[in-house]
Amino acid sequence: MIASRACLAVCVLLACAGTALANDSIGNLSAGGIVLGRSDDIEMRSEDLYVSTKEIRVHYRFFNTSDQDITTLVAFPMPDVTAPSDDDNRAIPVDDPVNFMAFKTQVDGKPVNIQVEQRAIALGIDRTDLLKSLGVPLAPFLEATTKAVQGLPAERQAELVGLGVLRSQEEDIGQGMKKYVYPNWTLRTTYYWNQVFPAKKEMVVEHQYQPSVGASVGTMVGESAPDRAAMDDYRKRYCMDAEFITAAQRQSKTLKQRKPAATTLSEKRIEYILTTGAHWAGPIKDFRLVIDKDKPGNLISACGKFKKISATQFELRQADYFPERNLEVLTLEPLE
Repeated sequence: MIASRACLAVCVLLACAGTALANDSIGNLSAGGIVLGRSDDIEMRSEDLYVSTKEIRVHYRFFNTSDQDITTLVAFPMPDVTAPSDDDNRAIPVDDPVNFMAFKTQVDGKPVNIQVEQRAIALGIDRTDLLKSLGVPLAPFLEATTKAVQGLPAERQAELVGLGVLRSQEEDIGQGMKKYVYPNWTLRTTYYWNQVFPAKKEMVVEHQYQPSVGASVGTMVGESAPDRAAMDDYRKRYCMDAEFITAAQRQSKTLKQRKPAATTLSEKRIEYILTTGAHWAGPIKDFRLVIDKDKPGNLISACGKFKKISATQFELRQADYFPERNLEVLTLEPLE
């Protein structure tokens, strides 16, 4: 999937740079597409995938090659969500305890009646029933969840800390140094439904959701002396080539000349899991991927033989495609 000119870079200089901001970073959650129960008779005729920081859309065309209808489980595994902490903070697109990526799906143009399973895992042990018995929401990222665990009796809090369900932290939030407890489990969420694939017929499955976008105010890309190991990692993950790096350096330099103290470029990062969904017969006959950098002035880099199709979009097409690695996209955006 990687080509010698895998990197895409289009640089439009803006009128001014943004104000200086702290170099904070938020991690992203990695999601992907639907997963079918394994079948040797269902082939994927095409997959049309659109990826941007605002939305991910996928359009599948499946065909049942057998003479019998096939009923199989179809699932969309949401990314695991850990409790936020000072050391680990992930972007949650939607403040919803169940559908926190605003997932929607339809089959042949009709909405699907989706079921959901959520489990709370602490130190590898399922503590879902325990939390439910205490009236604690399962979503560790909600403010209501933190309030619920902090409202538990002290002896119950101590028990949950011992089980690894909660973590204890001493801090001063205006009342002197005190110990507070916070969620410490991982939420696992899966959407699923049973789907009938009619014999010798094609079926269209579509879904869309809001991606979890990692972000940093500031970037090492474009700096005169970046950390070598970190840059090597970025080159591998995003296939950054000399053209992309030079464009980032040129843009950063121009913006610095206008506002020397300002941070010039910010990062946005998306990962899409391609490698876990191939439970159908053979490769994807027609695979199309479009990545969108949102604004003409942004820079974008990803691995693949892309061609520019609009001011912000780049397309990759491949026949008989079998995913061997996940998609990782880096967008650099001038700060305004």
